[in-house]
Amino acid sequence: MVGVLIVISMIKRDKCNKVLGCITAGGFILAIVSAFLFAMPKAEPALIWGDMLRLDSATFVFRMIFLFGAALTAIFSCTEDSIRCRPEFYMMLVFSTLGMSLMASSSDIIMLFLAIETASIPLYVMAGIKIKEEKSVEAGLKYFLFGGMSSAIMVYGFSLIYGFSGTTHLYDIAQGVIAHQVPIAGVVVAIVLVLAGFAFKISAAPFHFWAPDVYEGSPTSVTGFLSTVSKAAGFAALIRILMILFHADGGVVWQALIASLAVASMFTGNLIAIPQKNIKRMLAYSSIAQAGYILVGLASHSNLGFSSAIYYLMAYLVTNLALFAIVGWVGRKTGSEDVSAFAGLSKRSPGLALAMLIGLLSLGGIPPFGGFFAKLLVFGAAVESGWAWLAIVGVINSVIGLYYYLRVLKVMYVDEPVENTPLKIKEPLWLVGLILCLVLVVVMGVVLTPWFGISNWATIGF
Repeated sequence: MVGVLIVISMIKRDKCNKVLGCITAGGFILAIVSAFLFAMPKAEPALIWGDMLRLDSATFVFRMIFLFGAALTAIFSCTEDSIRCRPEFYMMLVFSTLGMSLMASSSDIIMLFLAIETASIPLYVMAGIKIKEEKSVEAGLKYFLFGGMSSAIMVYGFSLIYGFSGTTHLYDIAQGVIAHQVPIAGVVVAIVLVLAGFAFKISAAPFHFWAPDVYEGSPTSVTGFLSTVSKAAGFAALIRILMILFHADGGVVWQALIASLAVASMFTGNLIAIPQKNIKRMLAYSSIAQAGYILVGLASHSNLGFSSAIYYLMAYLVTNLALFAIVGWVGRKTGSEDVSAFAGLSKRSPGLALAMLIGLLSLGGIPPFGGFFAKLLVFGAAVESGWAWLAIVGVINSVIGLYYYLRVLKVMYVDEPVENTPLKIKEPLWLVGLILCLVLVVVMGVVLTPWFGISNWATIGF
């Protein structure tokens, strides 16, 4: 990826056209291929950099998720005039993805915090990169301020963990808890602070307040990246911490905390999404609810729950990237990001309307799409672990969510278009990225075994 950065910096802005995005996407794809050829994890996890990084199957799976999502983001950004000729945007994308890869493999709280900041700081720049647009600058500033606050809370929690345990290595901390060498009450307070920081990163209620404004004001390809890859990175680090500490003390306290976050996120996201007129804000609140569904899997305190959460992240990533790609494209063609801009889309662009339908139904948990099995698995894990009431809350919220998803479909297929001019897609690379996402959404809903096998393999690595 260093070579990608060098090439990017050498390209002149006035001659870049779509070259920057293509080079960056190519670099990410090359990294994926290289990882499969030369960096497959061994049977026994490897520890490097003074045991601060752990290379296992979980690290590998999450890194592939991040690289794939970043490659699609680079492809979709090629159609956005405001950022496709900005070398700094693609540099920030590379640096942020690097930080997320480190987050997934961190086994030491110092390395974890440094990785989080490496991933987050470029995101602040990306959110506010459209410096001539007030909303984008506001989004970047809000994200920076709230992100700094959450990082401060998290690092305070980390400092307490170190103070109580005398070590920064996660697995040594867990051993101290098992041996009753670490006061569990102190660790609970520390983990609550750490959970608050992670709740911000994954936009879970009640730490979601930054998401709607930042999602609306950021360039649409950045919004897609924030809502998927960035969220997956937060969950990757959170799952590793919970897998270690859950097994160290039985997990009862953490289950209750995470279940509370899940319920708050599902109801907050779904209920506030209903009256939204701006589709990016609607999807922002939907993203908060989706975080709640994933937290249901984590609250179940089982290998099935963690595997289901990882499967959910994979299905959610391709679904939301496709939706934001469509939202951005329609917004550029119509000059509006309101739901009303999609009026009569089925008549102006039947293929794009079908793509939007697939994405929205997948988010709503309707078969035969990936989102259906994702919800089925996390709710099933909750029931199996004795948290049936949490699964029922999830089902109720899924029904609520269907209301505003179907509202968009009604606008597309029933309402008359403001203009009758056909909307033609003239960006073949963008179209390839969209089709790839949609194919994966359908395949993950039809062929479950290999995808769930991947998520289960990742869970074993922890």
